[in-house]
Amino acid sequence: MNKLKKLGISKEINTEANQYPELFVGRISSQTKNIYKVMTDDKEFTAEVSGKFRYNIDKISDYPAVGDFVMVDKLSDDEGHAIIHHVLSRKTAIIRKAAGTSNDEQLVATNVDIVYICMSLNNDFNIRRIERYLSIVWDSGAMPVIVLTKSDLCDNLTEKLIELDEVAIGVEVIVTSTFDPQSLEYLENQLLAGTTAAFIGSSGVGKSTIINYFLGKTILETDGLRNDDKGRHTTTYRELFISQKGGTVIDTPGMREIGFESADITRTFNDIDILAQQCKFNDCSHTNEPKCAVLNAIAEGNMSLERYDSYLKLRREAKYAGLSSKEIERTKLNEIFRDYGGMKNARKMQKQKNNL
Repeated sequence: MNKLKKLGISKEINTEANQYPELFVGRISSQTKNIYKVMTDDKEFTAEVSGKFRYNIDKISDYPAVGDFVMVDKLSDDEGHAIIHHVLSRKTAIIRKAAGTSNDEQLVATNVDIVYICMSLNNDFNIRRIERYLSIVWDSGAMPVIVLTKSDLCDNLTEKLIELDEVAIGVEVIVTSTFDPQSLEYLENQLLAGTTAAFIGSSGVGKSTIINYFLGKTILETDGLRNDDKGRHTTTYRELFISQKGGTVIDTPGMREIGFESADITRTFNDIDILAQQCKFNDCSHTNEPKCAVLNAIAEGNMSLERYDSYLKLRREAKYAGLSSKEIERTKLNEIFRDYGGMKNARKMQKQKNNL
């Protein structure tokens, strides 16, 4: 099997690549500032985007990201880099809100089949954060798998698995430990040649340890959690590797808190979506309407208040994701005055009232 097949190139990508017969297809394996590493069938080399490409992009996420298949000319520029001319269509894209900006999006990884959501079984364990990760992964188009690490340090595993049952609807949960090679082997057997998996989670939860196991050698630096259970940042940038069984692995920097640019909360909160079909009103907001099946489930003890609050919080974030501060304010005001047909109609009614 050639390297590009191991890297997950599909018939669709090949067909698209054939539109550029003068160029070569490769996959982005890492990025440092504006310099990329690109893997092709025969070698790996550094590259940067062309001036024309840079001129034509509309937003940050149009730039190549780790996991992207790109078209390069393999011809060096004055600085010794190949030139990237095109980013081919993305099958999936994991997107987070870029830190310190109002509406910029940051690509975590692209063309990923499986996303392993890693969380250690100590004070890092956080059900609400898992809901957030799941919303992002479902929205990406990839398949989420929850990986609970460091089970040897957990004395209440059964309780934690019961907690997960409420939120991990339709998602496989795998319990691992470095002292249990069988659990790591089970994970590794999911990563077949041509399959790409990305690992996300807080720093120090064991992502790099698992990836080193997949690679059959220590490539990534590993470190544990500090005394306060916050991880040391051993991975500082995204990087793609080929595992010893032929699958592709993408490591990502630790993300304890992650804002989203878009999210699929319907699949994350599938239980609420099913209940909503029983509500009296089709447009029920599940906040104060009569005969709301969601509120009834909470009152009857069939749903935790914590999960309901998390649902409302993520729903608000999803609604405002990508909007500017002015747009968010306008949306909030329209929501407040929705019974009057929105903010504009409310102002019009107030003017008419003042003229009486």
